[in-house]
Amino acid sequence: MNTATFFATFGIIFLAELGDKTQLTAMALAARYPWKRVFIGLAAAFALLNLAAVLLGSFLFTVLPLFWIKIASAALFLFFGVTTLRAKEFDEAAEQEEEKRFKVRGPIVTSFFMILLAEIGDKTQLVTASLAAQHDSPLAVFTASTLALWAVSLVGIFAGRQLLRFVSLPTLHKVAGWLFLAFGAAVLYQAFSFH
Repeated sequence: MNTATFFATFGIIFLAELGDKTQLTAMALAARYPWKRVFIGLAAAFALLNLAAVLLGSFLFTVLPLFWIKIASAALFLFFGVTTLRAKEFDEAAEQEEEKRFKVRGPIVTSFFMILLAEIGDKTQLVTASLAAQHDSPLAVFTASTLALWAVSLVGIFAGRQLLRFVSLPTLHKVAGWLFLAFGAAVLYQAFSFH
């Protein structure tokens, strides 16, 4: 397993999801259900989503020239950086409405489907696919991305409210946005430096 790819992926995904809807959803679900059952549901959803992202990214790695993968990846990172910096605040009312739709099911199924539906095509799934396309290390990308999402969810479950007392949600979003911009610029630089 490529450790540089692992740590880069983990850091990007973890910071990007701090204070994001996924973490807030995990926190809200854990307030209503036993945290272990919530975690089982969301862990399964993240594993499935990341498996799909890594398979797509690995396929792209084999069929496209690395230069074009890096250009597309840089564009994605830059786009997500700008949209994250311009994003509106978390809409708690909309999140509670979505929770009501799943409330009749148990906590594991509710957590699984809420995360699955919220994250399909989300920035971190696309970034995971992008990283898998750039690096010939799908296991490192899958493992790091999945562990980062699990870790940030556990932070949301156990310490989310405490963290938000010290660091505002807009500040967390700004850090994630700037991280995406920096990573996009770095990938763009790599694409043109080594081409």
